[in-house]
Amino acid sequence: MNTMSECPYSVLIVIVILILCFFSQGESSTFNDNFDISWGNDHVKLSNDAQTAQLLMDRNSGSGFASKSKYLFGSFNMKIKLVAGNSAGTVTAYYMSSDTSSHDEVDFEFLGNLPGKGYHVQTNVFASGVGNREQRIRLWFDPSADFHNYSILWNQNQIVFGVDSIPIRVFKNNEGVGVPYPKNQPMKIISTLWNGEDWATDGGKVKIDWSKAPFISSYQGFEVDGCVASTCAGHWWEQPEFQNLNQHQLNKLRWVQRNYMFYDYCKDKSG
Repeated sequence: MNTMSECPYSVLIVIVILILCFFSQGESSTFNDNFDISWGNDHVKLSNDAQTAQLLMDRNSGSGFASKSKYLFGSFNMKIKLVAGNSAGTVTAYYMSSDTSSHDEVDFEFLGNLPGKGYHVQTNVFASGVGNREQRIRLWFDPSADFHNYSILWNQNQIVFGVDSIPIRVFKNNEGVGVPYPKNQPMKIISTLWNGEDWATDGGKVKIDWSKAPFISSYQGFEVDGCVASTCAGHWWEQPEFQNLNQHQLNKLRWVQRNYMFYDYCKDKSG
């Protein structure tokens, strides 16, 4: 008798737990869950629900934020809407970096431009303090009109830079032939908006028009799927299917390289 009377109650508990799990999985992380303002405190604005952050830059200061934790491998995504209008001379950076003297770093740098000219995206990889691995592409859309997803998939075999799930660059682990690869230094996730007019637009020929200030870049999607420990082999990004691009991803990468890449350090003979 007792068993029969308890069964409906037990079923109700299970249903309640499932409902709570469903809603908790759909809840997005806020800025404050995973990030702190790193500089320009009065130039960072958060929405009331902390689901959107804005970095501002004017003559007085730029601004930036960084993750509370450091990560060693993972999948990192951020939805960004870049500076609109005349963004020449501005640099919006979204990157990962360690804070050691021989640092590792994985960079997205969005180089502002004059209206109608379009943004350039520069990617770079530092390993043990050595960089100079820049590639530049033109985006095939206006990144200031809406939010777009920019991603870094980082595991022990490769680093994949993505734009709206399209791979734009792959940096493979080629330690076997003497090329350093970032794999030992945990890195923070960082974004900054700063004055790069000395080099960012047309080699520094086009300067910032301060009459257009404040310049604003906006951010959403603050979830982090990364590992702070050094033993991360069990995580999904270390599984075999993420060690190389599949054929569809390769086709997308080649499409970007063929149509939108205009600089590759591997092909630069000037140095």
